[in-house]
Amino acid sequence: MKWNLRLTAANKGIWKASELQRSLAEHGLVISAGKMSGLWSGQPISLKLEDLDIICVVLGCEIGDLLTPEPEKVVRPGQQENLRAAAAAAAAAVSPAAVVPKRRDGRSLPPA
Repeated sequence: MKWNLRLTAANKGIWKASELQRSLAEHGLVISAGKMSGLWSGQPISLKLEDLDIICVVLGCEIGDLLTPEPEKVVRPGQQENLRAAAAAAAAAVSPAAVVPKRRDGRSLPPA
């Protein structure tokens, strides 16, 4: 899921986290500055459904405005190894083989 709080707030004319924080407090949701910073600039780790309801009321939006599904990021068990192998094969096909210098006398080079 992609968290779109900042974009949704901007569409409603709220440009600063502190503005949203005050509006949320007026509706009974008091959020610390640290948690507000996480909600505003990042992806929240956890969020109560009641808090999400208040955010939607304050912003006059739907949950779908705040959360956007990203189904392409879902990987089934076993697919992870296939994706890594495909990425490695693609990288190998794109980049030429590394050139390893050799000494003329046949001895190996010192470790790098």
